[in-house]
Amino acid sequence: MNWLANTVLVLHALLVLFIVGGLPAIWIGAWLERDWVRNRVFRLTHLVAIGVVALLAVLDIPCPLTVLEDWLRTGHAGPQGFVQHWVSALLYYDLPGWVFATAYAGFLLVVAVTWFRVPPRS
Repeated sequence: MNWLANTVLVLHALLVLFIVGGLPAIWIGAWLERDWVRNRVFRLTHLVAIGVVALLAVLDIPCPLTVLEDWLRTGHAGPQGFVQHWVSALLYYDLPGWVFATAYAGFLLVVAVTWFRVPPRS
């Protein structure tokens, strides 16, 4: 089942890339006057994705993808979320969960403001 856990990890990483990379892509695309940044489906998907992440973090609910990956690897869920785990692993600095919840909520706020500053087409 390790290949399945790795698949979930890659999908999770792609989701993080979509959420994090989507915001600067929207602003840069708007600056370059690209039409795709105003695509309603893309923008709504981006907003909902970070909204779900922020809601789970604020409610202290573990990310289902992280739980699934941990379960596939070890047979039980781990104590940390995806980003928290990898930030800790990459930076060797463990931050409390509230720091990540605050960051996600702040990022959601920036995405929501972007919705109005660079509005999608109707």
